[in-house]
Amino acid sequence: MKSPFLNYIREYMASRHYAQKTIKAYVYWIKQYIFYHNKHHPKELGVKEVEAFLSDLVLSRNLAARSQSQALNALVFLYKHIIAEPIDIDMRFRRSVKDKKLPTVLTQLEVKELLVNVDPLYLLPAQLMYGSGLRLMECLRLRYQDIDFDYSALRVWRGKGNKNRIVTLAKELHLPLNRQLEHVKLIWQQDRNQQDYEGVWLPDALVKKYPNANQELNWQYLFPSLRRSVDPTSLLSRRHHINESSVQKAIKNAANKSKVNKNISCHTLRHSFATHLLETGSDIRTVQEQLGHTDVKTTQIYTHVLDRGASGVKSPLSHIFVNT
Repeated sequence: MKSPFLNYIREYMASRHYAQKTIKAYVYWIKQYIFYHNKHHPKELGVKEVEAFLSDLVLSRNLAARSQSQALNALVFLYKHIIAEPIDIDMRFRRSVKDKKLPTVLTQLEVKELLVNVDPLYLLPAQLMYGSGLRLMECLRLRYQDIDFDYSALRVWRGKGNKNRIVTLAKELHLPLNRQLEHVKLIWQQDRNQQDYEGVWLPDALVKKYPNANQELNWQYLFPSLRRSVDPTSLLSRRHHINESSVQKAIKNAANKSKVNKNISCHTLRHSFATHLLETGSDIRTVQEQLGHTDVKTTQIYTHVLDRGASGVKSPLSHIFVNT
């Protein structure tokens, strides 16, 4: 039997439009926290218990900083929004010192080699992830109306951290995107003729504001799935976007076919986008805005592949070779 308390947290987060992955992750860590303290209700626990749990993640599980940070965010959310007794994020606990992985970055020639080998069905999403620096889910959640051909831009709604932003769009993708829009329109027209079709999924707030929007062309996904499916929440027949695992497999298969000997994922294309922008002279604040990073320090990691090396430091060995 599922916990009514955890179910309440799921419903609370869903009603406020948190991403499903965030809901799943937060509920997981809150559950781990409760189990760690012998199933005591979080109301009975406080800062000391949070510190003990977070320290144990490092001491017993040897988790990386990213996982520990996610657990911390989940508990901060729990006490602020559910328990209504906020805790200080600057607590005293054993912080993970496990090394963070540096991002894998491809050269422009390697990107070209990879894209040549991508299954044509998934080529356009791959091109957008590299050409516009999109995260995989940001790409798949694009809607028909999110393309601005006049200004060569894409509108990204509710990205990571529930933030909206506008990103660049390569003019070379105008033609394939127009073809994709025609494909979406054709599928939409077919779906509308089916009596059981209930339109595309929309956030609750938009459904209330625009009751008929889910049936309109502008709100259809840019990359619709091949088949309609039943929405597990509403049990209505809808056409969702293509599954992220299909794109991930297509990128992995392309990497295996190419001659690029690097560990490549969808996010590698986003890493490469950021690095190549910096490499060609874009300032770091512009790149930060394109990526949707809150803190410029997150963006600065991409300087590690530039000609001057990490943090803009030029190797003294270069001076020796210049002067010989």
